[in-house]
Amino acid sequence: MDKLREICSKTFTPEEMQTLDRAIEFTKQVHAHQTRHSGEPYYTHPENVAIMLANMGMDSHTILAGLMHDVIEDGKDITYEKLASMFGQDIAGMVDGVTKLTKTGKNEMISREDIQAESFRKMFLAIANDIRVVIIKLNDRLHNMRTLQYCSEEKQIRKARETLDIYAPLAHRFGMGAMKCELEDLCMKYLWPEEYKKLEQAMIPYQEERMHTLNKAMEEIEKALKEAGIEATLSGRPKHFYSIYKKTVRQQKTIDEIYDLIAIRVIVNTVNDCYATLGIIHSLWKPMPGRFKDYIAMPKTNMYRSLHTTLFSNDGMGMPFEVQIRTPEMHKAAEYGIAAHWMYKEGRNSPDDLDSKLAWLREALSLEADSNTTREFIENIRKDFFGDYVYVLTPQGKIIDLVTGSTPIDFAYRIHSNVGNHVQHAKVNGALVRLDYKLKNNDVVEIITSPNATPSYDWLKIAKTQQAKAKIRTWFKKANREENIQRGKDMLSEALKRQGAQLGDFTGKKEYFEDILKKFNMSDLDDVYASIGYGGITTGQVTNKLLEQAKKEAKAAAAAERLERLEEEQQSRPENRNNGKGVIVEGDTGMVVRFARCCTPLPGDDIIGYVTRGRGVSIHRRDCPNIEDLLMDPERVVKAEWANNAKSSYTATIQVVADERTGLLMDVSQVLAGMNISITAMTAKVDKANQNIIQIQLSFDVSSTEQLNNIIKSMRKVRSVKEVYRVNQ
Repeated sequence: MDKLREICSKTFTPEEMQTLDRAIEFTKQVHAHQTRHSGEPYYTHPENVAIMLANMGMDSHTILAGLMHDVIEDGKDITYEKLASMFGQDIAGMVDGVTKLTKTGKNEMISREDIQAESFRKMFLAIANDIRVVIIKLNDRLHNMRTLQYCSEEKQIRKARETLDIYAPLAHRFGMGAMKCELEDLCMKYLWPEEYKKLEQAMIPYQEERMHTLNKAMEEIEKALKEAGIEATLSGRPKHFYSIYKKTVRQQKTIDEIYDLIAIRVIVNTVNDCYATLGIIHSLWKPMPGRFKDYIAMPKTNMYRSLHTTLFSNDGMGMPFEVQIRTPEMHKAAEYGIAAHWMYKEGRNSPDDLDSKLAWLREALSLEADSNTTREFIENIRKDFFGDYVYVLTPQGKIIDLVTGSTPIDFAYRIHSNVGNHVQHAKVNGALVRLDYKLKNNDVVEIITSPNATPSYDWLKIAKTQQAKAKIRTWFKKANREENIQRGKDMLSEALKRQGAQLGDFTGKKEYFEDILKKFNMSDLDDVYASIGYGGITTGQVTNKLLEQAKKEAKAAAAAERLERLEEEQQSRPENRNNGKGVIVEGDTGMVVRFARCCTPLPGDDIIGYVTRGRGVSIHRRDCPNIEDLLMDPERVVKAEWANNAKSSYTATIQVVADERTGLLMDVSQVLAGMNISITAMTAKVDKANQNIIQIQLSFDVSSTEQLNNIIKSMRKVRSVKEVYRVNQ
């Protein structure tokens, strides 16, 4: 890691360099046996992340945390506590913040979607605690996206979608413009490869033509500023592909109608120079009406500051071009956003500014209390804070960003819950508007409240943001519980009637509601009714669950009745002879008999027979997962039992779940060898959700369930084995 050492040696103290050397050796040791999809040693990834952080001007602790960001996730027995004892709590806290979750609870594996949601939730909480976590995480994701070509197509699409939905908007929210643009372009390359190639080819002639115009314009600006005594640095900035793609697809614009394909960026020393430069440029070219934006006087909510103006060129065609004017500090903030605080010493001592950048995240985290699941919580954040925005203003000039399509109701609740709960009227640009008015950029919004005004159920349809909807539901939840209970009960009753059922069929059976109560964290049936009444949950969520439970119970009752009838019928029938397969089947003994793969019965299991079409009799265990479906065709079900002279060998399959370690497969094989059991098939694979867990499937011949149970008991005693169970072939 010589390059990392060289970069850090310019800013690190001797003590920090010693810590860096220790961290490098530790990182190499943890990732010693890992490789990337490209074939490179895995530690090259965290090394590159650390270099990226160093190039951004981050402090030593952040760079070290970036270098070790995967050690807890990938290292065996590496915990936050161990890392803190080696490198301190500050570094360990950041590493823990970017570490993904792989499972919850003891041996309880959860779905990829739930793992992802829990990991995002953990990350958001960590960011709220330490802003540097998001800087590490975004650099981690950017390097992974830059090397995504080595991954499978499925992984490329999954990672690109996740990046476009979460990480690129997160970079935008924290003002990290350069990173956001690169992430979006990389995502487009994998999600819409054909469109990306077409746009790349289409842009070549436009860029050449416009660069000629811009080069001439830059020469004129440079000359005029020099004459005015203003020091400036000029450059051309091409617009990134995804932004062009969005405008051509979503706004139905042609490339000719996009004026900032390539913009001139002018960087001057002071704010006064910014405005002086703007005046000089406007004296050289005619500005396009409605295309001037002053983000210095009124910064964006992610603290972006700059002057933007679009001008008509003097090339005879009047080709429009954009100019952006800013100071070096503004430029750093525009490129690196929140990370720019660590580039200027004084930035590290401005907690108020940092606090303002985190205001949106605290509002986002408040949605957790009103979300039924972690996945819903993350989805609510994505809808409210990671979409396209409109920027509106309070009468005092404060900018509020809201998701596109928001109404005065959303604006009121963003200001404060009490403002939202008592909205009487709304004014936009001085004129009264309806509460369902769709707000537009630069609207000045004024909310008129009254202590007697209260929310209406219609507001749940009017509000666009999840935040406003949650606060409206909370008001109804607290204000009118008895009314909500009765309202919800009536709504559920009507919904069930439409499905041909009666509410009374379910109210006496509490077990029908157990899954619903658990899912929505409720204590009794009144909570369910009340939640339906104030719009917390829908009738569809409840009716679907109730009808599903009723269907399951009906199938189980029918299956139990059929099995009981088979037992009674067998009492009065003569015994059938052995058919050579080790089982006695009711009826025609000349039929072919085979053992079902869905449950792989063994001597000692309770069994039944099922007459198939053209394949004889299939033998199933009575606890087969398909038993209810088989019993729905009762005339095909026949009595079957094991003969006394059943054959001595039947195939069985088990699954072994264990912590991966050297020698594990040998130890597992020796258990069977010691019992004179030969393995007929074996597969082993690393668990997708947790790379430290290995799943081994073994097939072999046994004579009975008793022998299989003994094998399972012995296998559970092997070191690092967590779970062993019988599976279907």
